[in-house]
Amino acid sequence: MEAVLFDVGGVLVQVSGVDTLREWMGGTPSDEEIWSLWLRSPAVRAFESGRIGDAAFAESLIAELRLPVGPRELLDKFAGWVPGLFPGALELVEDVVSGVRRGTLSNSNALHWPRIMNEIGLGRWFDRHFVSHLTGRIKPDREAFEYAIGELGCRPDAIVFVDDNQANVDAARRAGILAHRTRGALEARAVLRERGLLRERIAGV
Repeated sequence: MEAVLFDVGGVLVQVSGVDTLREWMGGTPSDEEIWSLWLRSPAVRAFESGRIGDAAFAESLIAELRLPVGPRELLDKFAGWVPGLFPGALELVEDVVSGVRRGTLSNSNALHWPRIMNEIGLGRWFDRHFVSHLTGRIKPDREAFEYAIGELGCRPDAIVFVDDNQANVDAARRAGILAHRTRGALEARAVLRERGLLRERIAGV
């Protein structure tokens, strides 16, 4: 293995927006239904690929999903949808064995990414970031995975990828990447340990 790529939201960083969206949408959609709508949403795709700003995103999403809120309220709530890291997330990234590159392959946006990198503190732990609003390539589109493969300069089957969304995992596998669905840092740790990609942590170190 030459590289490990992590999805950020749902694997390393907690995401709290599902309950808010469910409330705005009348309280009936399941978590899976909400995330499916999110991944397919034209407003979300445009925002998270860097093609529109936050004001246009808010107005478009409200119209698209018929949400009973104004743009300012939506953006205020949305900014807080990444409250912090999952327990053990930093230790997981730190424990990737030497010689294997660590990267992120994540859909994000101009509101969440600075907080994730700076306030939450993920920025210094990675060799590369393949983030949708910066690359213009968004999961689960194949080009998001092909771009990362090309930039890493290695075979796709030398890359392990962990993501909490099955659609993204399936798309990564179609591109030849060794992808696994994991939720939270503990599940991701189990996968990477099984693949021999983690150093053994000495108790207390």
